[in-house]
Amino acid sequence: MIIHEKDNVEVLLQVEGNIPVGHKRALRDISEGEQIIKYGHPIGRAKCDIKAGEWVHSHNLRSDIPLHDEYEYAPLLDSESHNHAYPKATFMGYVRENGEVGVRNELWIIPTVGCVASLSEEVGRAFAIESNLVVRVLSHTYGCSQLGDDHQRTASLLLALAQHPNAGGVLFIGLGCENNQVSALKEQLPPTQRIRYIETQKVDDEQEAIHQQLCELADNMKDDKRTACPLSKLRIGLKCGGSDAFSGLTANPLLGKLTDLLAPLGAYMVLTEVPEMFGAERLLMSRCVNKKNFDKLVDLINDFKQYFVNHNQPVGENPSPGNHDGGITTLEEKSLGCIQKGGSAIVTDVIRYAQRLRQPGLTLLEAPGNDLVAATALAAAGCQIVLFTTGRGTPFSTCVPTLKVSTNTNLYQRKPHWMDFNAGDLLDGITMPQLLDQFLALVIATANGQPAKGERLSSHPIAIWKDGVTL
Repeated sequence: MIIHEKDNVEVLLQVEGNIPVGHKRALRDISEGEQIIKYGHPIGRAKCDIKAGEWVHSHNLRSDIPLHDEYEYAPLLDSESHNHAYPKATFMGYVRENGEVGVRNELWIIPTVGCVASLSEEVGRAFAIESNLVVRVLSHTYGCSQLGDDHQRTASLLLALAQHPNAGGVLFIGLGCENNQVSALKEQLPPTQRIRYIETQKVDDEQEAIHQQLCELADNMKDDKRTACPLSKLRIGLKCGGSDAFSGLTANPLLGKLTDLLAPLGAYMVLTEVPEMFGAERLLMSRCVNKKNFDKLVDLINDFKQYFVNHNQPVGENPSPGNHDGGITTLEEKSLGCIQKGGSAIVTDVIRYAQRLRQPGLTLLEAPGNDLVAATALAAAGCQIVLFTTGRGTPFSTCVPTLKVSTNTNLYQRKPHWMDFNAGDLLDGITMPQLLDQFLALVIATANGQPAKGERLSSHPIAIWKDGVTL
C-alpha cells in the first residue's frame, strides 16, 4: 500500500522475503541523510544509503525531531463533514441537572487516598450485589505524601471525575489524616445530594456509615431514566495503544472520519497523548481555530518537551517494543498515524490535565501516552466513552465504556473477547463509508447502554499522572 503520492516508502500487506507484514519498503533509492516520507510527511532520516525494495526500519531510519522548534500560525481551516445523513440522529442518555448527559447511571466510589482503596473496593463489591447497581470504585495509590503540582493534580483529577455525567451518585471515602482532605474537596464542588463524603477515622463503624451513604445515593438514583438526546451531547475520547503499522491506515482514520462526522454537529471529540503529537504538531497547529488556541498548543508541545528534558530523557524515543514489532519505527511515524484520530476537524480548544471540556468540536487535552493515565484524563475531562484503537490487542478498560477497535482482522479474530470492532475490514474490501456507518451504529448502541467488552471486567482502576517527590 502506498499511502500518499509523495511517499518514498510503501507498507507491505503481506510478508515479502525478510520484511514482515506492516513494515516499510523503499520505493526508490534513498540517500543517507535524506528524509523518509510516509503519509506525505517526513517520518525521519535515512541512517545510510537505502536501495529501492529494501526494508526500511530502525536499522536504517532515525528520528529527526528537534528538541526546540519555532512555530508560526498558518491556519488551514478546511474540514471535512460527513454529517448530512445524521442531523436528527439521537441516543438515549441520562440528562443531569447541569445539562450534561451520561451514557451510564452508575454509583461511583472515589477514595481520596490509596490507604482506603481496598476498603472502598470491599464495600463497593458488597453494595453492587445488594443494590443491583453498577458500583464503580475508582481505585488509585495517591492522595498523600505528595507536594505541589502532584498534590494539586490528584485533587483536581478526583474533583473532575466526581462531576462526570456517567455517575448518578458519587461517594468520596477519605481516611482523615491524608494531604488530600475531604473538606478541601467538598469546598470546591457544588452542593448536591448526588455527591456525599465520609472520613473513616471520624466514625466508629465505617462500614455501617458507608452503607448508609450508599443507600441514600442509590435512592436518589432510582428514578433516573434515559431520554432521547441529540448527538451533539456526545463527548468522546480518542485513544490508541499497542499500535502497529495498520493503526494509521485503518482504525485511526476510521476514528478520524467519525470525528469529522460528529464535530460539526456540536459533539465534543477529544485527542490526547501529547508525546504522540511530536513530529505532527504543525498539522494540528494549522487547524487551530484562532491564534489563542495556536499559542496554547505551542505552549503544550514545548512544555511537554521540557518535561522530557527535565528528566534527562530523549524526546524522540517513544515507540514501544510492540510498536517497533508492528512496523512503527520513529515517533514522527507514530504521531502522524496517531493524530489521524482527529480527522480534519478544526481544533476548537486546548485544555490542560484535569480540566473539563469547554467547547464543542475537537479539543486537544494534555496527558502522556500511557494508556491508563491518558484514558483516565479523558474520563476526567468528561468523555462518556473512550474509543481505543490497537493493533497488538489489550483487555484494557477505564472507568467509562471503552470500545476497542482492532486495526487488523487477525487480531479481531484471535481476541474476540477483547475487541469490540474490526477496522481491519478496510483491508478486506469494505469501503470507509460502509464501515463508518457500522461504527457509528456501535457507538450509539454503546451510548444507549450496550456494554463494551471491557465493561464486563470487575475492576476499572484509574491512574494519576505523577511527576514530583513522594514524601
